[in-house]
Amino acid sequence: MMHGWEAAVEAQIRSAQERGEFDNLPGAGKPIPGRDLPYDESWWIKSFLEREALPSDLLLPTPLQLRRKIEQLPDEVRDLPTEDSVRALVAALNAEIMAWLRTPTGPRVVVRPVNADDTVRRWRADRERAARERVGASAVAESGPIPPRARRRRWRLPWRRR
Repeated sequence: MMHGWEAAVEAQIRSAQERGEFDNLPGAGKPIPGRDLPYDESWWIKSFLEREALPSDLLLPTPLQLRRKIEQLPDEVRDLPTEDSVRALVAALNAEIMAWLRTPTGPRVVVRPVNADDTVRRWRADRERAARERVGASAVAESGPIPPRARRRRWRLPWRRR
């Protein structure tokens, strides 16, 4: 025996089927994704992050997010054009770190502010190395192809005979 609200729901479903509203739905005739996988309590969070193309770092506690940002800092500053922009980025990160240190939440993880001078020093060294590589690559391109004889030359150890 059905209750009144169950009968009303069944009637709405039946009328929607008759109108064809369930025809040609996405995924029709395909297996349910993840059906053969073991049960995961956070399946809906993982599917949301995947569907919306969000980074999984958002699920980390604040101190771990800050440590991840500190680790990724050299990659972020590499393409910045000026020393002032590098220092501004480090200052913004240090402001986040100091805000967390004032009222720490989450697991007890050591997070220290970043030294701006060290970051600028590494940024300069990376830029100089990249400039040298560009100059070296252009010099090789201008010198022309390597002659076949020089290409085949192998270095032998002096005490070893052939």
